[in-house]
This record gives sequence, C-alpha cells and structure tokens, in this order.
Amino acid sequence: SYTFAFHGGIPRGRLKPVPDEEVIELYGGTQHIPLYQMSDFYGKGPSLKQFMDIFSLPEMTLLSSVIDYFITHGIEFDQVHLYKDISDAIRDVHVKGVMYKWIEKDLEQYILHGDEIYAVLNRLVNHKKKLFLITNSPFSFVDKGMKHMVGKNWRDLFDMVIVQADKPNFFTDRRKPFRKLDDKGSLQWDKINQLEKGKIYKEGNLFDFLRLTGWRGSKVLYFGDHLYSDLADLMLRHGWRTGAIVPELETEIRIINTEQYMHSLTWQQALTGLLERMQMYQDAESKQVLLEWMKERQEIRSLTKNLFNPQFGSIFRTFHNPTYFSRRLVRFSDIYMASISCLLNYDVNFTFYPRRTPLQHEAPLWMDQLCTGCMKTPFLEEMVHIR
Repeated sequence: SYTFAFHGGIPRGRLKPVPDEEVIELYGGTQHIPLYQMSDFYGKGPSLKQFMDIFSLPEMTLLSSVIDYFITHGIEFDQVHLYKDISDAIRDVHVKGVMYKWIEKDLEQYILHGDEIYAVLNRLVNHKKKLFLITNSPFSFVDKGMKHMVGKNWRDLFDMVIVQADKPNFFTDRRKPFRKLDDKGSLQWDKINQLEKGKIYKEGNLFDFLRLTGWRGSKVLYFGDHLYSDLADLMLRHGWRTGAIVPELETEIRIINTEQYMHSLTWQQALTGLLERMQMYQDAESKQVLLEWMKERQEIRSLTKNLFNPQFGSIFRTFHNPTYFSRRLVRFSDIYMASISCLLNYDVNFTFYPRRTPLQHEAPLWMDQLCTGCMKTPFLEEMVHIR
C-alpha cells in the first residue's frame, strides 16, 4: 500500500508534520527504503512516487488536505483508493482541458511576458539555428500563451511545432503518426511525408521526427522542465544534449551567495575536519569537547538546511548529500539553469566544460573546494590550518 508521510507538513490549519520517529517506524525502524519499493525509471515505483515537478505542488497540497480532513473527522479510508481518486481527479483536470481554460481566462496573472525568452529565440534564429517546440499542451493553449509571452508572430521563430505530443510516450512509441493542423487548429487527413516550417503538427513520435529531419545525436540540444517526461529518454536512448529548466535554482543561488550561508557552511566543514582528526583522543576532557563539537555541527547543519526551506530544505541537497532529484538531474541533463533566458549571458558559440569535483579519495586541488557548493569562501583563510 502507499505510505503517505508528509514530512514537514504545510503550515496551515490543523496540518501537522509527521514526527521522524513515526516515519522511521513506517519503514520498519530504519531510514533505508528497500529497492523493491523504490521508483522505477520514470519515477513511479510500486509503492513510492517521486513528486518532482511544478504539478507536484498542488498534488501534494491536495493529498495532505484531504488526508487531514479524513483524519480530523474520523473518516476511515484506504490509502490506495484515496491516492488513486485524487490522482485521477488531477489528471482529468489536466487532460480534459479544464486547467487550460482557467489559465486562458487570465493570461496576465498566470503567464509572464517573455521579453528575454523572445530575445533568446530571436538570437538563435539570427545565428541560423533550427528551433522546434514539442509540447503536450493543445494548440489553442500554446498559441494564446506564446502570443502573450513572445508575440503574435511567435511561429516564425520555430521550424516546426508539435502539440499534444504525449511525452514521454512520444520518445519511445513508434505507433502514432504525425497529423497536420490548419491555422484554426482543425485536424487534416493527409499523410505526413515532410515536416514543414510554419506548420503545426499533432502527436507523432520521435522516430518519425528523426527520419524526417535528420537531426540526431549531440547536434541537438533539447530543453525541458521535467527530468523524466522531457529529458531521460532523449539522453539515454537517442544521445541528444539536454538542458533542464529548474526555476527554483534562482532562489537557491541567491541563498548560497549570502554571507550567512557561506559562513555557516565553512564553519560546518571546519568542525567536520576537527571531529575527523581529533576523534582518536578518548580522555574525559577530549570526549566532552568532541560531544560539544558534534552538537554544534548538528545545529549548524539544521540551520543551513532551514535557510532554503524550513520544511524540506534545499531541493538539491539533504544536508551534505545530493538529493535524489539532484542525482537524477546530473544523470539526465548536460546543463541546467533557472530559465532559458540565462543563455543571454553567453555567446552562442560558448562551450560549457564540466567541473572536476574531487572524489572521496582525492585531495582537493584548490582550497575553496573544501567548502563544496560555495563559489567563494570568504572565511576560508581563517580555517586553512584544519587541512
């Protein structure tokens, strides 16, 4: 059965965090999650699901609120039925177009004007790059949204536009052929033997796309905001270069560049080094000092985590270790950024080189690598002796 442990909770109404002890008890008295419960390739395992995109926020909120209502009012429920009903309701709102209609009624509130997005796209076109758009949204929504965000002539920027693509099945299922839409969004019946610039296509599959365009391998750089639906298959099966759009990155970078974060992290690393080197001293006085250092280190770890989010911390790290999302991000994307507009900071021919991060058995080549995650470490000189 599905286990719902909303650790950190939502600070509204009667919703409360699930205590650590209760979560650990749910998993048999250990923090280890057995492999058979883990999520599969697309993040949907037999008993655990990853909530890892923008749609997850309302889904988690709704699940939490409904469970809280049932518990508060003494209503018995089966977790599997509850999860399925809520998931189906959210899927219907999306698939049946209800969400699109709500957004279309107030584009000003829900969709930002994309002056920088237009600048990126126009710059790429001027440098003779081929642009294409593959989306699961219907044409009417895409057209209204892109006109609002980029301008009425947005289609001139793209060599081809594919709507209702049914990603990630678009990347793996060969059965659906492309269908052409007219300017009003009505389906045409003719067989598609070429993908024409300025035309709108529906459904289709990547295999026909590759055959008709000849765009293959590392010559293609594809941007998406979902690791599984957008990027995983393209990188692993087809060898495309991939770029992940992670809007939360903007806030995370702002926080890690604050003096409070850098000071806390540097001192935490210093304490870790002291504990590692001094743990062989086992006299009473030394043991007391070590205990005080361990307590202080734990307090700093919690403080640093709470700088990002008091409920869940950073989306990239769980204390020192990368989160599962972070590991998948590195696996499925060549580069990642907060917005595609970040490309405006670089020349079109700029090459991004991977950074060499020291492995556990390697000594850092530069002192600032002792404080992993900091671009600059202003307090490092004071602690250089711990090395």
